[in-house]
Amino acid sequence: MTTGAPTSSSSSARPRRSRLRTFLPLGIAAWLVLEIWLLSVVAGASSGFVVFLLLLAGFLGGAAVVKRAGRRAFENLNEAVQRGGSPARGGGNGFLMLAGLLLMIPGLVSDAVGLLLLLPPVQKAVGRYAERTMDRTLRAAGAGGLGDAFQQARIHRPDGKIVQGEVIHPDERDDTPSGPRPPLTR
Repeated sequence: MTTGAPTSSSSSARPRRSRLRTFLPLGIAAWLVLEIWLLSVVAGASSGFVVFLLLLAGFLGGAAVVKRAGRRAFENLNEAVQRGGSPARGGGNGFLMLAGLLLMIPGLVSDAVGLLLLLPPVQKAVGRYAERTMDRTLRAAGAGGLGDAFQQARIHRPDGKIVQGEVIHPDERDDTPSGPRPPLTR
């Protein structure tokens, strides 16, 4: 007799984890170990005070970059609102913000990556790579584009349940009542 309840063999099977969820914690741990090791090497070669000054300079420089990028983004938004359109140049501000945040994180590797992101050719190269990756991901998600990708993410929940339903738009309804709606009851 089939009841629809999962059997013991199907309930013990776990869904496969993506590569990102598998290797991201390992990558972060390796990055932290590298940062600490590099700081100890620099402290051994010079002194702890020099490391402190490097970390302080990185934090203050990162804060200045974030403030400048935020001010530039706000000015672009203000200009766009005044002319009645959308901000035209907004991509560079995101990379400047990321560069500032990487500079503010204590560590020499993150500072080096943050300084690289301040260079316009590196920003353009990273932007092109991110755009190609996003296009490839959206094409793999289906012909519908970004809306369908979000629709699929919403319907197939992480716990494996599928939510069935139908969306009815107000302009497509035939039986729109003319009077007031009855109150909702719980």
